[in-house]
Amino acid sequence: MIKEEGLKRRYLVQNIWFAIFWLSMILIAAVLGLILYFILARGIKVINWEFLTAIPRRGMTEGGIFPAIVGTFYLVLGSIVVSLPLGVFSAIYLTEYASSDSPAVKAIRTAIHCLAGVPSVVFGLFGLAVFVKILGFGVSVLSGSLTLGIMSLPVVITSVEEALKAVPLSFREASLALGANRWTTIWRVVLPSSLPGILTGLILSVGRAAGETAPIMFTAAVFYARRLPQSIFDPVMALPYHIYGLMTEGTRPDKQVPLAYGTAVVLILLVIAVDFIAIYLRGKSRRTRKW
Repeated sequence: MIKEEGLKRRYLVQNIWFAIFWLSMILIAAVLGLILYFILARGIKVINWEFLTAIPRRGMTEGGIFPAIVGTFYLVLGSIVVSLPLGVFSAIYLTEYASSDSPAVKAIRTAIHCLAGVPSVVFGLFGLAVFVKILGFGVSVLSGSLTLGIMSLPVVITSVEEALKAVPLSFREASLALGANRWTTIWRVVLPSSLPGILTGLILSVGRAAGETAPIMFTAAVFYARRLPQSIFDPVMALPYHIYGLMTEGTRPDKQVPLAYGTAVVLILLVIAVDFIAIYLRGKSRRTRKW
């Protein structure tokens, strides 16, 4: 009798927690749906072929956002080129080579956690001081990509490190037993097996890099550019900064505000498209590499 009452109590507690979990997921999905509906309802009306392929005209009250789309793509691609190799190699060192009890490793991990909590505007000021002024890159694609890449490093390092830890130790032991050295084991066995986790880190870094305004407004973005960037040392227009500019500057808010919502829709769809591509590649990798 006592055992039955104990089991009933445990089932009741379990069901209560399951209900809380479901309510939390429903609440999160509802908030996300509300945000998307709010943006789409106000921005979908202005989206057409000209809006996606033309340049801004008449003080940003007409035309399109093609330069901003191209600039955002350049900045995101540049941030990936900077953060992904550095993040992967750092995670490999921390997981495969470094001793977890070493004071240096503990200091590095602490620095990574602190870096993840730094406000994005601080990264923008750092990029302005170092890349724009000291190194002389100016307000350019290169300065913005380096700044966004450094800002994305903690996310990439943490995600890749967890993915490497998830690879079974037996994989490493089998490779070493067959005569492979440590680096060959990491390159041929560990990294391919952890590819889904690496792509997860890539998804998170792309989402953050594409949506940031503060870092690029000091290092890469301009309110208006007459032409597309010809090199990595040219400034660019970018979707987040374009939204900021439309909502805070200008004399025709009746025309600029709908354009800002339309730009936000394009930015959301761009991030979702990149995320779905990475999710597809991650799922394909998982299907072809079952442990």
